[in-house]
Amino acid sequence: MPINIPDGLPAKRILQQERIFALEEDVARKQQIRPLRVALLNLMPTKIETETQILRLISKSPIQVSVDFMRVSTHEATHAADHLVKFYDTFDDLKGNNYDGLIITGAPVEQMPFEQVDYWDELCQIMDWAQEHVLSTMFLCWGAFAGLYHLHGIHKRLLGSKLFGVFPQRLCDEYNFLTNGFDEVHNMPHSRHAAPDEKEIDADPALQVLSRGETSGPALIATRDFHEIYALGHFEYGRDTLADEYWRDFHAGLPIQLPLNYFPGDDPERQPIFTWRSHANLLYRNWLNYVYQTTPYDLDRIPEVVAELREHTEALLAKGGVPSKF
Repeated sequence: MPINIPDGLPAKRILQQERIFALEEDVARKQQIRPLRVALLNLMPTKIETETQILRLISKSPIQVSVDFMRVSTHEATHAADHLVKFYDTFDDLKGNNYDGLIITGAPVEQMPFEQVDYWDELCQIMDWAQEHVLSTMFLCWGAFAGLYHLHGIHKRLLGSKLFGVFPQRLCDEYNFLTNGFDEVHNMPHSRHAAPDEKEIDADPALQVLSRGETSGPALIATRDFHEIYALGHFEYGRDTLADEYWRDFHAGLPIQLPLNYFPGDDPERQPIFTWRSHANLLYRNWLNYVYQTTPYDLDRIPEVVAELREHTEALLAKGGVPSKF
């Protein structure tokens, strides 16, 4: 897979050890196609682990991708501060660019009201900027809650107990471009204390639920033109991420239940079975494929193309139709 990431980034060494091909910058310049330009806004405290997980998924596409790492400036990081300074730029540094794709991660703040998150105003600025300057944005977990709330007025509700484990999700439309190739049922890890208001989602004609679970509720949501994609779970998680979360809280003496449908025989000493990897890879491959087919060659034209897609979608929805490009 051709992905162009900075030398020295820990994720690059890890991916090379996994025999995932990272494109060197001088080779990338010789390619006769324009690489997709993707920004990653990493809000997780586990910066290196999260960026490695996401880059691993992006790496499975045959499309060349160049990644910029974005951070918020209104929050003082207590984890990997030196790593942020070395590899990440602020929104102010990057907002003059246009991007084919943007990924906004989750953050461990879902039990707080959105407006009490110290970087909420800056995140809203980023989401508003992306509406014009990014062809398609992928929102993950709390990032998905934030996007649904800010852009669509979808409220979240706190759950009585943490939704923790690997849950089956059933496809709502097996012919949707974004989930093309998915099995009728796919697994997805969840680790969250909140859920979106399903009635508000179903009442919004701009949104389509792509898969949902009987226990976990909506898992994948997208706008009709795929300008926004919301993943309520953690497709990016590795095999042991939920186990690490479980043991972290267990050893800290915090109340934590075993993740459901995860450890064989519910025995936390046994290695979990990786049951969501293929669908995770497929989702990101489909997403990048959509972006590749839709984005203009000239990055300066992205605001124009985004506006055209939005107008086309709004016109069809006003007539009671559904966009059918894909």
